[in-house]
Amino acid sequence: MGSGILGLAYVMANTGVVGFTILLTAVASLAGYSIHLLLKLCDQTGINSYEDLGEKALKKPGKVSVGIAIIIQNIGAMSSYLFILKSELPATISNFVSSDGPGNAWYEDGRLLLIIIAVCVVLPLAMLPKIGFLGYTSSLSFFFVLYFVVVVVIKKWSIPCPLPNNATAVSNDLQISNSTDSDCTPKLFVISSKSAYAIPTMAFSFLCHTAILPIYCELDRPTKRRMQNATNISISLSFMLYMISALFGYLTFYAHAESELLLGYSTYLPRDVLVMTVRFAILISVLLTVPLIHFPARKAVNLLLFGVRPFSWPIHIITTLSILGLVMLMAIFMPDIRNVFGVVGSTTSSCLLFIFPGIFYLKISNQPLRSVDSIGAVFLVVFGVIVGVASFTVIVVTWKSSA
Repeated sequence: MGSGILGLAYVMANTGVVGFTILLTAVASLAGYSIHLLLKLCDQTGINSYEDLGEKALKKPGKVSVGIAIIIQNIGAMSSYLFILKSELPATISNFVSSDGPGNAWYEDGRLLLIIIAVCVVLPLAMLPKIGFLGYTSSLSFFFVLYFVVVVVIKKWSIPCPLPNNATAVSNDLQISNSTDSDCTPKLFVISSKSAYAIPTMAFSFLCHTAILPIYCELDRPTKRRMQNATNISISLSFMLYMISALFGYLTFYAHAESELLLGYSTYLPRDVLVMTVRFAILISVLLTVPLIHFPARKAVNLLLFGVRPFSWPIHIITTLSILGLVMLMAIFMPDIRNVFGVVGSTTSSCLLFIFPGIFYLKISNQPLRSVDSIGAVFLVVFGVIVGVASFTVIVVTWKSSA
C-alpha cells in the first residue's frame, strides 16, 4: 500500500459511488486471481521470477518485456512516492516548527528535503541485498495508512459543505457537512474524460505482483496455499481501507477532491493537529515503501543487463544508485502525480496485473482452453488490453486538448 490510496477519492469523484465500488471490486478480484495464476505457474515450473516466467512463455522477448514493464512501473511508483514527500514535507515541518518563523527557511525547500531524505533513509534501506527485512518497515507503513484512513473518516465532519471560498473560514469546531446544495449530493455514477484515470489508478494501487515472487522464494516453507492465503488477506485489507478512505474523502470534498487527497486537507485545515500528524504519518509510510518497490526494479535491471550471475556488490551499488538517481530527477521535475497514476497505470500496471499473467498461463500451463483457469486467463488478457488501450487513449487526448 502506498501513494495510490491518495488518488482514490479523486477517482470516486469522477466515477460515482456505485461506479467506483464496482470497478474497485473488479480490479481487486482480478488482482487476486492473477496472483493465483502466477503462483500456480511457479509450482508447476519451479520458476520463482516474473521475468523467468516471461522467458518460459515467450522466450527472450517475454523476459525483456516483463523486465521493462517492471522497471517502468516501479520507477513510476517510486517517483510518485517521492513526489508526495517533495510536495508535503515542507509544509508539514513548517506546521510543526512554527507559523511565525522567518520565510524561506531551508526546510521549506521540498527539493532539498527530498535529497536529504533519499540519502539518509531511502538509500541505506535500498542497499539491502534481500527483501525479507523490509517486511518490518512495510508493516509499520501499513499502520500509518490505517491511521490515515481513520483521520479521513473523522475529518469528514470538520469541513463544511459547500466548501467555503475562503479556506481560512473553516473553524476548528466540528461542523456537520450536510447541505441541500447540489454540490453536496453524492453522485452514484459519473462519466467524463477524467473517468479514464479510474482503473489505471486502481491497478496502480493493487499491483503487488512484482514483489510477490521474490517474497515467495524467500519464505522458509513456501507453499502456494499459504502464499495465496496471505495474498487474499492483504488484498482484502487493502480493498477495505481503499474503499473507506475514498468514500469519506469524496463525501468531504465531493467534486472538488484533489488528485492527491492530502492537498485538500492542507488547504482547509492547515493547522489541525490530526491533519498535521496524518500528513507526517503518510510521508513516513510512502518513504518506507520506496525501498520495497526498489527491490524488484533493481532485480529486473540486473537480470536484463547481466543475466543470472552470483551476487556482486559493485553491480548492486551501481544499479541502486542509478535507479534512485533517475527516480529523484522524475520526482523533482514531475508536475502532477495524476500523470503517473494515469500513464503508468494504463500501460505497465495493466500489463503486469492483467495481461502478462493471463498470457503466461495460457502458454505454459497444460490445462485445456475450456478449463476454468484458462477461461479466466483469457478474460484477464482481454480485460487488460481493452482497459489499457482505452484509458491511455483518453488520457492522451485529454492532455492534448488541455495543452
